[in-house]
Amino acid sequence: MPSYIVPRILGGLGNQPFSYAAARRLALVNNAELVIDNVSGFVRDHTYQRGYQLDHFSIPCRKATAFERLEPFSRARRYLKRRLSRRLPFEERGYIVQEGIEFDSRLLQVKPHGSVYLEGYWQSEGCFRDVEATIRSDLKIIPPNDEVNRKMATQIREGLAVAVHVRFFAAQGQGGINNAPGDYYDRAVAQMETVVPGAHYFVFSDQPVVARARIPLPDARITCVAHNQGPAKASADLWLMTQCQYSIIANTTFSWWGCLVG
Repeated sequence: MPSYIVPRILGGLGNQPFSYAAARRLALVNNAELVIDNVSGFVRDHTYQRGYQLDHFSIPCRKATAFERLEPFSRARRYLKRRLSRRLPFEERGYIVQEGIEFDSRLLQVKPHGSVYLEGYWQSEGCFRDVEATIRSDLKIIPPNDEVNRKMATQIREGLAVAVHVRFFAAQGQGGINNAPGDYYDRAVAQMETVVPGAHYFVFSDQPVVARARIPLPDARITCVAHNQGPAKASADLWLMTQCQYSIIANTTFSWWGCLVG
């Protein structure tokens, strides 16, 4: 029976590549096909209204069919698959749900027989380190084609550029994550100045004005990148971040990918 891996993609732009990368690695090492569920993780995301973002990358895998997404009645069928799979050893499950947030090495031992459904963020490079070259290639960002971002990219490449990502969470402690400490960017800029003194800093944030105030440098050395606001344009900001030679990251997966892909 042919094997295939079906990752249920969900979350924002920073989380989606992790879900993909873990599933891609599982498919590669087991000579299985990867088919992406780009629908079920978003149809009930009424709070954040996020959507599938991986089309902005150079991913070679196809989308799952309705049948492969367990439609119709996918919600009930997923529930049953989860319940039945929990009775089996982790490595033998047909529906694998992430348990906790730490790296789970058991995922590396899975040997699929038929279809395996994968659900979770899998936010660790340990889930795909042995196929890193493939992941880097797959997650090469397709550059935006609008004039504003093209001009910004040219400006970034003309000199020494530092990408600074500042993320503000809706509420302190939401999802177990707090905003970076107040002195974090002071210390980070001071350290960066010892490495590339005189560099220009490009600030990326969901709140550009507030973020600018966090950076202890004169206005002449800072450009606030504020034209790509909203989830639909997040990939353009991520692409611009990859054009910078250096980075000061926030405590988010979005920042992490901004340092890895390009």
